[in-house]
Order: sequence, then C-alpha cells, then structure tokens
Amino acid sequence: MVEKKILIIDDEERIREIVQVCLQDLGGWDVVTADSGQEGLVKAKTESPNAILLDVSMPDIDGFEFFDRLQQTPGLKEIPVILLTAKVLPQDRQSFERMGVKGLIAKPFNPLTLAQEVEKLLDADG
Repeated sequence: MVEKKILIIDDEERIREIVQVCLQDLGGWDVVTADSGQEGLVKAKTESPNAILLDVSMPDIDGFEFFDRLQQTPGLKEIPVILLTAKVLPQDRQSFERMGVKGLIAKPFNPLTLAQEVEKLLDADG
C-alpha cells in the first residue's frame, strides 16, 4: 500500500487532535501536524506530505499567505491543499478555486466522514 502522509496546519490544538484521529484511524493516513503557518512551511519541506489540510484563519501566516508561499517554493507547489475553514463566503469559494486549492471542508465538519471527504477531494481530478 502506498503511504499516505498528510500535514494538518491549524492553530487550534483541539481541531488538530480531532482531525489527526479521524484521518489516522478512519483514513489510514500518516499524520503530521503544525500549529502555525510558519511551522507548516518547515514541515512541508521536511516531511514531504502527499497532501495538506490547511486552516485559513491563523495568527502568524493565514491560509492565503501560506498557500501563496507554498506556490512559490519548488517541490512544494505540487502538494495538493485542502482548506479547512469556518468562514466560507461564496466569493471566497471562487477565489479558492482560482488559487488552485483542491477543495474546501467547512468547520464544523463531521468527524466520521472527514477522511472520506479528504479522499474524495484529492481524487477529484484523478
């Protein structure tokens, strides 16, 4: 089986823990976590994740800036990014699509279906 490694970047510890358990236990993912955009950038380089689950609202580097920096880094811009956010406005969805993110999962999410949602978004374009 191909190893599936996902990087979860969220400044809320409780969210990171819930997402980690859901993806490890229900999705079979190897999970790496970061509590800030800055730490996320470091771990994206050192851990070589297959995907990134990214909170949009974070204090140091928000999701938009993180994604922008990721896109400017050779070897990292190919990593698919799924946004995890509580604030989803229709115009935000459009700008996320233009940015090239793989998809969006709204908070609060259903812990029982989170792993399936992630898989579906990552498989969306084959």
